[in-house]
Amino acid sequence: MKQPEAGTLDVSRETEARLREFLKLLVAWNARINLVAGAPEEHLWQRHILDCWQLLPLLPDGPLADLGSGGGLPGLVIAMGREQETHLVESDRRKSAFLIEASRALNLRHVSVHPVRIEDAKLPPISVVTARALAPLKVLLPQAARILAADGVCVFPKGRTADVELTEAAPNWFMQVERFQSRTDTQATILRFSEIRPTGA
Repeated sequence: MKQPEAGTLDVSRETEARLREFLKLLVAWNARINLVAGAPEEHLWQRHILDCWQLLPLLPDGPLADLGSGGGLPGLVIAMGREQETHLVESDRRKSAFLIEASRALNLRHVSVHPVRIEDAKLPPISVVTARALAPLKVLLPQAARILAADGVCVFPKGRTADVELTEAAPNWFMQVERFQSRTDTQATILRFSEIRPTGA
């Protein structure tokens, strides 16, 4: 897999309009349920929409599962940039209701919402797993490994704790790790894992 460039927002006006439509849905629902920290729309655009969009060049083709999808970040944003099977796993019923409504409003027919705990989700073999602001790597990696196809990858944005989390997880996993500097946050890193298997395998 070639090393792509992360972080550019190279979209048509039509796609940007859909992303803006999603942001308006996010803000409207955020007034009722806590999806993201409240802030002006332009801050949310940079902090959440662009931050998620930059993951697209790092994703291989194939079915995607976004774990703990919450407000659809990054799952719904990604789904607007790739017309491939996308599974959003979110156990909170109010948040999963938002995901269902946003998928319908945006006509994202390739998106399926799973309102269950991650360990209870019934998914096909997954080519790429994403998760954002959900859990440390020592928790995420076993959750992802359970559903990943043999050649699957994980793409996880991480903040200042990335090195600590990698150190904690490393003794229990064989894996290839690639790092990409976030284009939206100088203190954030995007980690891409491949060839993942537990050390005891």
